[in-house]
Amino acid sequence: MPEQSNNQEQSNNKSELWNLSVKDLFYKYVRFLPLFLLSVAVALLIAFAYLRYTSRVYAASGTMLIESEQQSSSSDKVEDILTGTRSQNIQTEIEMLKSRPLMARVVNKLGLQFNYLAKGKVKDFNIYKQGPFVVQLFEIADSNRAFSMNVKFIDNNRFRIDNESNTFTFGQLFRNMHGVFRLVKQSPAGAGNEYNISWEPTMSIAGALAAAVKVQPKTPGTGILTVSIQSTNAQLAADIVNSLMIEYDSMTVEQNNYSTDQMLGFINERLTILNHELDSLQMKFLRYKQENNLIDVEKQLGDYFTRITDVDKSIVETQFKLDQAEEINNYLGNKRNHFNKVTPSALTLQDVTLNELVSNYNRAQLTRQSLLDANVPEENPAVKEAEGQIEKLRENLLENLRNIRLSYSAVINQSRARSGAEQSRLQSLPFKLKEYVEMERQINTKLALYNLLEGKREEASIGRASTISNSKVIDLASASNVPVKPNKRTIQLLAILAGIGLPALIIFIGEILNDKISTRFDIEKITKAPILGEIGHSFSDNTLIVNKTSRTMVAEQFRIIRSNLQYVISNPQKSVILVTSSFSGEGKSFISTNMAAVLALTGKRTVILEFDIRKPKVLTGLNMTRRPGITNFMLGKAPLEELVAQVPDQENLYVLACGPIPPNPSEMLLDSKITDLFNWMRDNFDVIVVDTAPVGMVSDAMTLSKFADCTLYLVRQGHTFKKQVALIDELYTEGKLPKVSVIINDVKVKPGYGYYGYGRYGYGYGYGYGAASSYYEEEKAPLTFAERFLGKFKLPRWIRRRR
Repeated sequence: MPEQSNNQEQSNNKSELWNLSVKDLFYKYVRFLPLFLLSVAVALLIAFAYLRYTSRVYAASGTMLIESEQQSSSSDKVEDILTGTRSQNIQTEIEMLKSRPLMARVVNKLGLQFNYLAKGKVKDFNIYKQGPFVVQLFEIADSNRAFSMNVKFIDNNRFRIDNESNTFTFGQLFRNMHGVFRLVKQSPAGAGNEYNISWEPTMSIAGALAAAVKVQPKTPGTGILTVSIQSTNAQLAADIVNSLMIEYDSMTVEQNNYSTDQMLGFINERLTILNHELDSLQMKFLRYKQENNLIDVEKQLGDYFTRITDVDKSIVETQFKLDQAEEINNYLGNKRNHFNKVTPSALTLQDVTLNELVSNYNRAQLTRQSLLDANVPEENPAVKEAEGQIEKLRENLLENLRNIRLSYSAVINQSRARSGAEQSRLQSLPFKLKEYVEMERQINTKLALYNLLEGKREEASIGRASTISNSKVIDLASASNVPVKPNKRTIQLLAILAGIGLPALIIFIGEILNDKISTRFDIEKITKAPILGEIGHSFSDNTLIVNKTSRTMVAEQFRIIRSNLQYVISNPQKSVILVTSSFSGEGKSFISTNMAAVLALTGKRTVILEFDIRKPKVLTGLNMTRRPGITNFMLGKAPLEELVAQVPDQENLYVLACGPIPPNPSEMLLDSKITDLFNWMRDNFDVIVVDTAPVGMVSDAMTLSKFADCTLYLVRQGHTFKKQVALIDELYTEGKLPKVSVIINDVKVKPGYGYYGYGRYGYGYGYGYGAASSYYEEEKAPLTFAERFLGKFKLPRWIRRRR
C-alpha cells in the first residue's frame, strides 16, 4: 500500500506538470532566470574552449563516372533494371574503390607512411606538404612495426632526434633503433620548433584510410559516384580522393590489359624461337647449295613441288594448332591453374566457340579475383558461385579442346597421306634435289609462321594501346579551409540548449520527485475545501507576533484570515474555532495563538484552549509559566474561573492551559465535563480557539469537533505531504469535521523575492515578488549565500507585477 500511494503521488506530480500551460511554466521557472543565465554562460565557455582547442577536421570529395564495359541493347537495359544487375555492378565498383590494395597504391604514391605533426602548446597540427622537411627512409629495422620520432630544431639547420645529445643537419644520414634516415630541407625551420614524425606500414595505413573513405552513388540509378574522406589536413584529404580516383582508373586499365600482355609475352617468346630456327636452317641451306652447286631448281621442278610444299605447310600449321590445343588442355587440367586465366595462345586457334569459351572463362576468373581483392572471404556465397561458374566453363573448354584435337589430328593424317604420296613420286629424282627441296620447304614454313606471329603481335599491340578505362573523373577534389568538424554553430546551439536544458531537467525532476506541499495549487487539485489564507514564514523569535502596533506582513496575513473567517462562521458573535493539522510540527500552536490575538484585537473576549494535551506548546510560546488547566478541571480539583488566565500585555486575550499531562488523554476527552467546559466558555467568551492534537495521528480533534463551529486545518509548505491532503478532502466531503477551511502555513517570503513556490491567490487579497517590502514593515531575516547571489539579479518589473 505505501508503494502504491507513492506511485500515485508521483503520477499526480507528473499530471500537475502536464496540466500547466506554457504561460504557467514560464512564471513557474522564471525565478530561476539567474541560474539559467549562469548555466548558459558556463556551457558557452565550455563550448568556446572546445572550439578553441579541438582539432579541425576537413572534408574533400570528388565525383567519377563508372561506365559499362559494353553498350547494352534496349532489351538488355530493361533486363538490367528488372534484375538489378547495374546496381550490383556499381556496388562491386564501390567495394573495389574501398579495397585495401587500391588504397595501398595511393599510400605509396603520396608517401603517406610518414605522418608529420607540428607540436603546439595544447594540440598538434598536421603539416602535410607544409613542413620544413621530409624524411627519406634508407633502412628500416622492422617493416611490420610502427614507430615515431621527435625532431626538435636548435637553429635553422641543426636538430636533435628524440632529445638525444647528438645533433644533425639537413641531408645528413642518421641511424637510430628504427633504421637509417635523412631529413631533406623543404623550407626554413625556426629555432625551438618541435615536430613528431610517425611511420606505419603501408597496409596498416591503407586499412585505416580504406575504412575512412566513403563512396556512394551521387544519384540513384546512375553510374556517378561521390568519393569523400575526412582528415585533419584539407590538402591531404583532397590528395587522397584525387589519387584514389586516378589509381582506380590505372588499375582498371591494367586489369583489362592483363590478357593482352600475356598474349604478347607468348608471341615474343615464340618469335625468338622461330628466329633462331630460321637462322639455323638458312645457314644450312646456303652451305648445301654451295656444296652441291644447286642454283635454280624451281624452274626444273615447277609446279610439281608446289603441291608438296602446300601440303607440308598445312601439316605444320595444323600441328602447331594441335600443339597449342594440347598445351591449353594440359594447362586446364593442372589443378594449380584452376583459378588462373587461360593463356592467350588460344587466340591463335581460329575457332569461334573456343575463343568465346576462353573469353568467358577469363572474365569469370577476373570476377572472382576482384571479389577477393575487395576483401570478400573465400567462403562467401558470391565467391563460391564464381568458382562454380569457372568449373563449368573449364569442363566446357576441355570438351571443346578434345573435339578440336580430334579434328586437327584427322587433318594432319590426311595431309601426311597426301605428302607421302607426293614424296613417293620424288624417289626417282636425285637425292640432292630432294634434300634441296626439303630444306627450302622448311625455311618457307618457318617464315610463314614467323610472319603470322608478327601480324598477331601487331594486332595485340594496337588493341592494348586502344584499351581505355571504364571510369572517368568528373570533378577533382579541392582543399577547403572550412572545417566540417567541429561545427561552430551546432556546438554553440548545443551549448545553449544544454545550458537551458540541464538546470531545467534538474528542476523538473525535483518537481516530479517532490511529494510535499509547495504551492496553493497542490492543495486545490486534491481537495475542494476552501483555502482561508496563507501565512508567511515568521522570522521573529516570539510566537505572538500580532498586536495593536504590528504591521508586519505576517500580522497582516492574520488580519486577512480574520476577514475571510466571517464568510465561514455563521454566528461570528459566539464561535468555537478548532485548529488541527495532519501531524505534529505544522504550526498549530503558532496559528492558534495569533488567530486568537487577531480576533481579540476586535474587542471580543477570546480564549485559547490548550487541548493538545500530549504536546502542549501554547504557554511556552506566550512565555508563560506552567499552570493548572484542563486536566485539573476534569479531575474536579479547580473551577474554571481560577484556571483561565489573561495573556500579559494583551487585552481581551485569555488562555486555558493544558495542565498536567494525563496518561489517557483520549478517554479523558470523552468525559461529560468537557460539555460543561464548553458551555461555560460560550457563556463567558465571544471567541473560543481550540488548539487540539493532529487529526492525522490521534482522535482528539474528532472528539472535540462536535463543540466547534468551524475547523482551521493547517498545511505547512514544504513540510506536509501531498498524500495527507487527501485526508482533508475526506474530512471536508464527509463532514467529519465542521466547516473545514485550510490555512497554508510557513509560506516562505523574503524581501525582494516573495514566495519560494508557484501559487494561485484568492479571497480578494494578493501579494507577490517584492510586494511585502513596498507596503508592510519588513521582518528582517538573514539571507543565505545563494539568496544574496541571486539578489544581485533584478527581475524585470513586468515579471514581478505578473507574479
